Amino acid sequence: MTRAAAALLTSCLLLAGCSDLSGAGEKGYVSGDGQVRVVASEERGEPVDYAGKDLDGEPLALADSRGQVTVVNVWGSWCVDCRVEMPDLLEAAEKTEGVATFVGINTRDHDPAPAQAFARNVGMSFPSFYSPDGKALLPFAGTIPPRAIPSTVVLDEEGRVAGTIIGRLPSALTLVDLVEDVADPGARDG
Repeated sequence: MTRAAAALLTSCLLLAGCSDLSGAGEKGYVSGDGQVRVVASEERGEPVDYAGKDLDGEPLALADSRGQVTVVNVWGSWCVDCRVEMPDLLEAAEKTEGVATFVGINTRDHDPAPAQAFARNVGMSFPSFYSPDGKALLPFAGTIPPRAIPSTVVLDEEGRVAGTIIGRLPSALTLVDLVEDVADPGARDG
């Protein structure tokens, strides 16, 4: 393969945007392998704060879910891995009802209609920020790479990052376990 063809192929893959790209190191793109990262309570930073509009243009704010574990899932209707992981995400939401609040960040859908159709077709039961320009990801800088779609962040009751899954969820159980660990960190020790 010529150098020009390789560069063109790489550019096309980067523009595709899903996180199943091979790692490109220092260029700011990441391979999303579904690896779980847990942040110890004493190492968590400041609460993540973001307010914007949902897919229907209604106000939505992360601060509204303080006091409960919050699962934030970054997705796009154009993202194949997002479609693949959605049944696991919805199952985890159902199994952690009353323990966690779920919210999405829809990004890079330049019209809300495809995002609304996606949410309706998969039976998404939680609201999503509509962020075609990706600005909703800015409060998560240093936590999730901007092109790591899908990604999932678990915030503790104070709104601090307690865990991440970069890339497609490995399983619903993985997310359920992470949520339960954040909600009751001592439960698994006994």
